[in-house]
Amino acid sequence: MQAVRDQNNKDGDPVKGGDRLSGGWRLQNWSMATKQFLLLFLVTVALFTFLAVNNYTQTSKLFKTQIMNDAQTLMVRTNQFLDSYLDNGQNILLLLTTQAEFLKRGEERGISEFLRSIATVNSHIVKTLYIVREDGEVFCNAQLVCDVMKNPALPGIYEQAKKNYGAMVTQPYYSPLSGQTVAIARPISDQREQPFAVAIVELDLKKLHQKMIDISSATQSFMLLSNEDRLVLYDRETNLLPAMPNSYLTELSEQTIAEAGRLKLGIDSYAGPQGELVTLRSGQNRLGWSLILFFKEEFFYQSIAVLFETFLTAGAIMFVVLLLMALIMSRFLTRPIRMLALKLDRVQDSIVVPQITITRQDEIGRLTRSFYAMLERIQQLIVKTREMEERKKELELKVLQSQISPHFLYNTLACIGSLARQQRLGEVGETIRSLVGILELTFDKTRAEVTVADEIRALKQYIQIQNIRYIGKFEFRCDIDPGMEHCLILKLTLQPLVENAIFHGILPTKSYPGVIAVRGKRYGNRMTFLICDNGAGMAKARQAELLQPGPHGRSKDRLTGIGVSNVQERLRLHFGMAYGLRIRSTLGKGTCIRVTLPAIPYHEHLGNRIERNGGSE
Repeated sequence: MQAVRDQNNKDGDPVKGGDRLSGGWRLQNWSMATKQFLLLFLVTVALFTFLAVNNYTQTSKLFKTQIMNDAQTLMVRTNQFLDSYLDNGQNILLLLTTQAEFLKRGEERGISEFLRSIATVNSHIVKTLYIVREDGEVFCNAQLVCDVMKNPALPGIYEQAKKNYGAMVTQPYYSPLSGQTVAIARPISDQREQPFAVAIVELDLKKLHQKMIDISSATQSFMLLSNEDRLVLYDRETNLLPAMPNSYLTELSEQTIAEAGRLKLGIDSYAGPQGELVTLRSGQNRLGWSLILFFKEEFFYQSIAVLFETFLTAGAIMFVVLLLMALIMSRFLTRPIRMLALKLDRVQDSIVVPQITITRQDEIGRLTRSFYAMLERIQQLIVKTREMEERKKELELKVLQSQISPHFLYNTLACIGSLARQQRLGEVGETIRSLVGILELTFDKTRAEVTVADEIRALKQYIQIQNIRYIGKFEFRCDIDPGMEHCLILKLTLQPLVENAIFHGILPTKSYPGVIAVRGKRYGNRMTFLICDNGAGMAKARQAELLQPGPHGRSKDRLTGIGVSNVQERLRLHFGMAYGLRIRSTLGKGTCIRVTLPAIPYHEHLGNRIERNGGSE
């Protein structure tokens, strides 16, 4: 504590401290205001730098997130557009299926004219229309060209379509009539639901490519992959993706397509020929295609440069303001507040009030004195509250222990009178001695603990009285380890448990005689009692309820107001949560209560009491 006062004197008189340390480092001789100004200055610079970097990073992330959100919106719109392609293709196929009889019986010229009219109306989607009959005959909207340039993919598409009830989408392939394309196929059935042909629509991917360029942003590139990661379309008008060397139409290599197929859903990255690319990949749409958008990473930071310059200007102004504030705080506020904080930080426990030397007379000094007075008052209140709580629990326990049930006394005296009338004088004397022993133990206010031997003696006296009342109703057995007879136990610990076994275990069964057994065993620094009966038993819900505080249907024939839950509460209050009661019971078979206590020999307890009382007991 003297060291604290010396430190306070040093802080309060920097000149003297500087004299004592004049031979040391020059910084030691500077005034506290100067040192605190330097500290606040450095902290301000570090804080400003951190905020600048953090704001720049957060702004970059925000801008990038906004762009990605816009890209996701564009992706959703593009997928909706692609889904409309599927819907249009399916509508064309449905239109063909409505003309099943005409297609089955019609002539080649009529069918070709019909297909040509449909293809003309839907030329923005359809490149080529086919009807492939069961016998292998092929009808087309461009029949002459189709007859000359056979499409080798049609047999395979025909077989795949026959296996599907509805429309199916093929993988990308090359068609002599349509070029690189994707087909939608659907079987056509007659009135007996027997498929006799397959309608095939080859999509015009060039027009689809142009439409996707129209709805895409100029700052990005795109790629469409099938459900087997085969290339459907990609943006040929940008050079963000690596093309095959010496290719005329900037075709993508198989390696590039495979790497794109391995990109994960959502945001990922890809090393392009012009630098790192940020990718955004969607899940499969209704066509089974996956859309991938590619962005240059530097695109995200183009607008941030202007924002960063503005931030630097505002930051410079803030820097000057913070510098002035640091100077003011170091001269007028920081030093007294830090001194008070240093003293208050020594308060680690509200129970222990530190000795604080107060020399200041200003607001900080008054605040320190008020805080010290408050701590002293809190200490007094806490001590007083603890004493009151302990006294309250002690009085409640004494009241319970002293409340001998009038019904118990009345019934016991009635039994003694009955024995006297029957001239059973030996039992009269024994019963009176048992009653006197119980009353002596109960009314003794000088001690809360007794030896195990005294507790068992009182328990046997209680059993003797109950055996007079309930002749032949139960048999009592007691087996106590001799090594624990001189250990301490809370008074009236076992009696309420045996009493509970009599009135709630044995007597309700009406199957006499019942058995109540008490066994005690010592295990090192612990001892255990088992109180078992072969009575009515109880359900698991009742077992848990019995250990909870509160009324549990107290019998008027009880000796005192102490019940099972009270025994549990007393044991844990005195010895801790590791000790107490555990109940095991089977409905209709009986109950066993285990009591776990610390093994405290009487002579050790007596020695501790003498030591606490200053050497006298």
